[in-house]
Amino acid sequence: MKNDYKDTKFQKLLNKLQQESWQLELLISGFAIFGLISSLAPLKKMGQEAAAVESYTKAFFFIASIACMVLIVNLVIHVILRGLWIGAIGLRYVSGEIDYDALNYRKRFTNHLKNKVGSFDKYIGTLENYCSILFAVTFLYLFYIISFFIIFVVLFLAGSFFIESGIFPEYLGMFLLGIFALFFMSLSFIVFIDFVTQGYLKKKEWTSFLYLPLYKIFSVLTLSFLYRPLVYNFLDNKFGRRLLFVLFPVYLFTFYISTVNHVRSNFVEKQSYSSVNYASNSNYLNAIENSKNIRYGAIQSKIITNSFLKVFIPFRTKTEDILIDQNLNLKPIKDERGYVSSFFRSQKRDKTKDSLQAVYLNAFKKMYLLKIDSLQIQSDYIVTEINNQLGFEAIFPIHTIVEGKHTLKISRFVLTKKSKELENEEVIEIPFWYYKQ
Repeated sequence: MKNDYKDTKFQKLLNKLQQESWQLELLISGFAIFGLISSLAPLKKMGQEAAAVESYTKAFFFIASIACMVLIVNLVIHVILRGLWIGAIGLRYVSGEIDYDALNYRKRFTNHLKNKVGSFDKYIGTLENYCSILFAVTFLYLFYIISFFIIFVVLFLAGSFFIESGIFPEYLGMFLLGIFALFFMSLSFIVFIDFVTQGYLKKKEWTSFLYLPLYKIFSVLTLSFLYRPLVYNFLDNKFGRRLLFVLFPVYLFTFYISTVNHVRSNFVEKQSYSSVNYASNSNYLNAIENSKNIRYGAIQSKIITNSFLKVFIPFRTKTEDILIDQNLNLKPIKDERGYVSSFFRSQKRDKTKDSLQAVYLNAFKKMYLLKIDSLQIQSDYIVTEINNQLGFEAIFPIHTIVEGKHTLKISRFVLTKKSKELENEEVIEIPFWYYKQ
């Protein structure tokens, strides 16, 4: 059956649904909060995996985490206010309206309370307005985040076209990208000005004439045509406009609080990776958490009693790019990297890849330089996985080094952007102690 929005029956149905919508709001909020909180850890892990291999998808997981936190903040506030609303209705059933005369206050206080506190029914109505609008604005902010993210996706695609596609020379590609980025961000800023001023450019005759084509383009580009009715329903209501701006500083304050850390020393602090004077658990295989990813490299333990050192170096896309550039025999006819469905890939073992893997690992061996203090060490690598993270593993004998503290220094040869020549880049320094059993 097709509903006609002008039909009286359909309007009565909507009126009934909006009066009973609070039950669905609480149900959806509860499930959504649980699901969103549960998704934060997987998103963080996937973001770490993307960062470990220097993938551009790390930006997607970062934006997704922000969207989840915004939704969680909104929905938690909504549940608290809706709970307060239910409590107020229950209290009204028992006590009715506020009887200021029964309080037996002095006249000046009674008049003040009547003006400032007012009717209890008005208080319940205000809570109802806040709850209903907040629930709707929660998903409106989600669409805003998606639109904001799409702007940067356009810039990323432009960078891929002008620079990484190889169609243009490097300097010409960078120049064209700069011109496009400046032009596109200028247009985006104009749209942003109209957004923060709640449609000021649409109110003047000459600005509305110039702004309309840009508005149509960005409406499609940012998918805002999907949620325009929500936006304008908020903007035609003073209460809704006020709430849209009140929530923004709440987000900023929440994000600020989440970044506050206690600084305990002027000289030493917690680091995300090891150095000569700091040992991070993320660089020791026996101390790393199961959900953590190794970003630069790791060894088996801080204290080593065996006669060997096990080193794990995570796979990086840029590393493979350099290996292919420096070893033309590794250059594939078709680059198969990226997201590919296993349905279209053969599961049969390719013997030609086995021989290429040996060449690949030998090239990787030459690319990475490992030293224990000032002593260079070298060994063959194999491909393995740790915590579902792909990487390269090697075993080095250390029975000849003296007992005590040592530092494993990992560096690699990378191509410079200007001269396109190899230069040695320091990756990480991992301290450890060696004592014979």
